[in-house]
Amino acid sequence: MFDTLLQLPLFQGLAEEDFTNILGKVKLHFTKHKAGETLALAGEPCSQLIFILKGEVASQTVARGDAYSLIEYQQAPCLLEAQSMFGMHTNYSATHTVTDNEVHAVSISKAFVLKELWRYDIFRLNFTNIVSNRAQSLKARLWLPVPDDTEGRIAHFIAQHCEHAKGRKMLKIKMDDLARIINETRLSVSKTLNKMQDSGWIELHRGEIVVPQLELLTENCL
Repeated sequence: MFDTLLQLPLFQGLAEEDFTNILGKVKLHFTKHKAGETLALAGEPCSQLIFILKGEVASQTVARGDAYSLIEYQQAPCLLEAQSMFGMHTNYSATHTVTDNEVHAVSISKAFVLKELWRYDIFRLNFTNIVSNRAQSLKARLWLPVPDDTEGRIAHFIAQHCEHAKGRKMLKIKMDDLARIINETRLSVSKTLNKMQDSGWIELHRGEIVVPQLELLTENCL
């Protein structure tokens, strides 16, 4: 457990002595969650930091109007929505759910983060780097050119909505809605998606587009 916690982004660089002192002061809540259990619900206040120590979490963000949604799969060790703890909107933007296997997690309340963890320079630096890197990455994405071809526009649409540039994703969307969003005909989108599936970049299911590896899709289509 000690080694796993030190691998988490907010604790990297901390001396073992400092970390031992933190464990003695901060109340850590260790929990186990079964498949299908919700860890955090979109719209609820982000009043704690949730660290995933073991297992996989599906993070689903839903578009306004419920036109489509995107699910990203995160493997432990990882941290859920650190950026949602502060700022103008302090609610979770996604719903985080346990996938097929059991998840082990540890949570720290916002009050203890401010009272104890914020005293450590390395923790403040790690937190600032996480939030800054996210902001810079998202801004850089806004300025990427939109491809001219249908294949590129589909990949661009999926990548633009992903928090993480790698890993498995699932886009839940109707074919008509996708065609309208990327300004293409339904027939053209259907043909292109089947071609992308034949290339092994995506998997098609009813109302779903599964991307096994986002990095493979972007490397070949963008």
